[in-house]
Amino acid sequence: MNSQNRTLLLCRCGDSMKTNPQSAKESLKANSVIETDFLCTENLAIAKKELSSGNQVIIACEQQAILFKELCQEINIENKITPDCIYVDIRDRAGWTEDKNAFAKQAALLSEIDLETPETPIKEIFSEGVCLVLGKDESALDLALKLSDELAVTVLLDQELENIIPRSEYNVCRGILKKATGYLGNYKIVVNNYSELNPHGRGLTSFGPQKKEVNSECDIIIDLRGSNSLFQNEKKKDGYIRINPNDKIGLEKVFREAINFKGEFEKPVYINFDETKCAHSRASRKGCTRCLDLCPANAIIPKGDHVSVDPYICAGCGNCSSVCPSGAAKYNDPSLEFILKRIINLSSNFRKYENKRLPRLLFVDDIFGKELISLVARYGRGLPADLIPINIPNIEMLSHAEILASFALGFSEVLILKNEKEDSISLNLQIQICKDILKASSEKNVDRLKLIETMDPDYFEEKVYNSESKNLIIDPILLIGDKREITRTSTKALVGGDEVIKLPDSSPYGSIIVDTNKCTLCLACISLCPTNALEDNADKPELNFTENACIQCGICMNTCPEKAIELNPQINLKNDALGQKILHSEEPFECISCNRPFGVKSTIERIVSKLENNHWMYQESKKLDLVKMCDDCRVNAQYHDKNSPFKYGEKPKIRTTDDYQ
Repeated sequence: MNSQNRTLLLCRCGDSMKTNPQSAKESLKANSVIETDFLCTENLAIAKKELSSGNQVIIACEQQAILFKELCQEINIENKITPDCIYVDIRDRAGWTEDKNAFAKQAALLSEIDLETPETPIKEIFSEGVCLVLGKDESALDLALKLSDELAVTVLLDQELENIIPRSEYNVCRGILKKATGYLGNYKIVVNNYSELNPHGRGLTSFGPQKKEVNSECDIIIDLRGSNSLFQNEKKKDGYIRINPNDKIGLEKVFREAINFKGEFEKPVYINFDETKCAHSRASRKGCTRCLDLCPANAIIPKGDHVSVDPYICAGCGNCSSVCPSGAAKYNDPSLEFILKRIINLSSNFRKYENKRLPRLLFVDDIFGKELISLVARYGRGLPADLIPINIPNIEMLSHAEILASFALGFSEVLILKNEKEDSISLNLQIQICKDILKASSEKNVDRLKLIETMDPDYFEEKVYNSESKNLIIDPILLIGDKREITRTSTKALVGGDEVIKLPDSSPYGSIIVDTNKCTLCLACISLCPTNALEDNADKPELNFTENACIQCGICMNTCPEKAIELNPQINLKNDALGQKILHSEEPFECISCNRPFGVKSTIERIVSKLENNHWMYQESKKLDLVKMCDDCRVNAQYHDKNSPFKYGEKPKIRTTDDYQ
């Protein structure tokens, strides 16, 4: 549908909020706007009429989306018309607020409808319904019986129970679960001291012969042991359900949840991974391990010189993409490029309809953050009119690039809402990088960036109204390129000068410090540098460095045999960071035979001084001269030496038939 046949329905929700039809219409490029009240009840006929018109209809109400979807189905049955309808929330985010005039924010939020969300790649998962129930008492057997009509169930007990009646509906075995790996449709388990329930016999329960260790597979795991979880980040582990066996209500929910894990599923490929950019290691020399250290799902494992991301295990937290220094791991759902497009759009549309104050940006996740905003809107003061919420799937995926870009694009403050129960190791580093940069900015106000860790609506409300807003950047800048380029451009705009800003350890920007007293210019670091930040000079022994290309992976430091290299995390805004500079340079040694330069002069002279009159093999001057020769001359001199092992005397005379006559 084009903008000429688009209708916007604005509802004042019982006259509890105010809207501006004109700015809303312009931001949506709508053909018409209908402002009404009680759209979901008394004036439902208005919605039905517009949905039957064949126009694209934007309904500014997300709470009653189910009702309007049912209305669309009814229209389709009656009139054979499938309405084109989009639902968007402006009430909780920009309607119910203590600030009566939130029209600019409403317009900005409505304008997001025209942003085309890129499709996320998917992987297909097949689950046949093979279910393993881990238990320790009769509750596991009761649940297995309920599930047996839908799933193929095996119960694994970690202790012996009396009077177990063998049943054909499910299998019972005994053993200690040693290990569980995998994902929905492909869990792999290892069990120690395994034995199966005997299906025959009278009297007491008996199990068959015990096996020391067995391996098996299943599609679904239900954990009723009441112990620790088998997996980190279990909430995002599809096909794994853990619950206390004494929770009777919870057991009923488990039944419904478990049977829904049977069938075919589409799993998003959250991470686009380019192994050619990965700086995990080179030639078995350890480098970057940031993603390995942070992945809560254990979806990342080393694989030679790079790592491997299993898309089936990946839970989509985004930790790896936020800390990856080389850009090898990029988040797909959504991408950095799309998030930046949203930030640009929100900033520009807010400024179009508001000229008194600059906008502030609030990052929230799709579930927890959205619910907390709804609570504050319904029972409190709501969000301020200048604070625009932007939802992302997980707060952990947020990196310094998006935060700094938000400031550079004209937001005076950036707030981040996070559930206080969630880990934030990666997020803390990203925030610290930004704060170190803000300290060097013209305003030097690190309070512009706030991390709000809470589950309390009142505390959250207090923080969002406590504004530190100032005019940091009045005219937004143009941002292009990858994460590193965006970060550098944003930082230059914020700082406004050619500064060198010290950053925390593990930052992906920086230089290296070379101890020239230790460095022998062996150039081992150059051969393994994954980004070519380190390069040599073909004409002389020289170590050259391009700071803008350095990702602080540490391979050079771990490769250097003399331990002469130290990482120095910083961001250098000077132009010389974009070009090469010499870290260490020496004169080459000239071959005493052909005068061709080779090696490092100081190194050759040091070797000669240590060998001369100190080693029995180099008592003769001719032997010591070999050290002073280039490779070609050294081989030639050794070959023609009278004591050379390669010499076999004179070549035998060729014999002919005349010699035998």
